[in-house]
Amino acid sequence: MSKNHFPAGVALVIGGSGGMGADICKTFATNGSDIALTYRGNRERAEKVAAEIRESGRKVTIHQLDISDEQSVAAAVKEVAALGRVHTVVLANGSDIKQPLINQLQPAEWRAVVDADVNGFFNVLHYTLPVLKAGGGGSYVHLSSAGLERWPDGDVLSVAPKAAIEALLQGVAKEEGKYGIRANSIAVGVIETGIFLRLWEQGVFDQVWKDAVLKNLCLKRFGKPEEITHAALFLATAEYVTGQMISVSGGYGV
Repeated sequence: MSKNHFPAGVALVIGGSGGMGADICKTFATNGSDIALTYRGNRERAEKVAAEIRESGRKVTIHQLDISDEQSVAAAVKEVAALGRVHTVVLANGSDIKQPLINQLQPAEWRAVVDADVNGFFNVLHYTLPVLKAGGGGSYVHLSSAGLERWPDGDVLSVAPKAAIEALLQGVAKEEGKYGIRANSIAVGVIETGIFLRLWEQGVFDQVWKDAVLKNLCLKRFGKPEEITHAALFLATAEYVTGQMISVSGGYGV
């Protein structure tokens, strides 16, 4: 049964066809929001997520989007804004990154990820902020990294770009709060979905790595996708919370 935790309108979920993004789409839908989800290349997976959302009785649209392409972002946001009020923007996208140490990282690899993630985030922010303000306010929820709390060797391509995005979110919270705009993030730990499962299957992560990570966790297990989804729902609907990063990492930073 659908609950109504959202105002009338649409939640735009960037990366809504991915592992955690898809779960966020479905949870937001069952809690009262229509959904506009984006995908970069896998239309079939996006259609599957959309079909599940329609079963909950909510409206859903699909939009192809490359956030590193400014014009692609402008076009997609225009399409979504035409649907009605946009009350939430979730950034659940991420680059398919390698795991180099800083001394192994090549300038071309660095530039590619910064352009895709940091500049891509700014593209989304630039085109969605006027839309949220025109609707009377709204919320940004960004999936960040628990590596911002404790440095994980080999994760520079995830953590460093997200640190820049975190600074932008703080600025949005401070400068745009008077217009009813909120901006928060989730420090995501090791979650048993998406890129983690792929790297585990490829052997990038092994038992030695797993034991070392678990040793640093207060809760001696990895997270489940729904635990990120619960935090995203809270941040999207908690109207007096802004400028915060909530850690969902099993206590990795403690």
